[in-house]
Amino acid sequence: MRKDEGQLPSKIEQRDARTLSIIWADGIESLIDVRALRLACGCANCVDEWSGDALLAPHSVPSDIAPVGIQSVGRYAIQIDWSDGHSTGIYPFERLRKLADDGLLEAQATKTDGLTNGAS
Repeated sequence: MRKDEGQLPSKIEQRDARTLSIIWADGIESLIDVRALRLACGCANCVDEWSGDALLAPHSVPSDIAPVGIQSVGRYAIQIDWSDGHSTGIYPFERLRKLADDGLLEAQATKTDGLTNGAS
């Protein structure tokens, strides 16, 4: 497998209301918080194209934001229709993988160890 082929997803699905799962061709699974993904939109409405400064204020993105549609853009990206009406962002796979690998889009995981409160 070529290095860049590992950055192609083999499966993308919404795991729950807050989490998008991407399984990459190299077998790695990225669990992505959908609000963090919305905040990472790099389109011209969300990021100033000259300065690179964020135009999207975090407080303007609802905590219950959700994808309402996900489409492929060629073999290099996905485009997401969001519940807040935003739909102009394109998320290249290479950028998604880097953000996920860097932990910048990581969904919060709950660890269950089988113990209950008050157990001795």
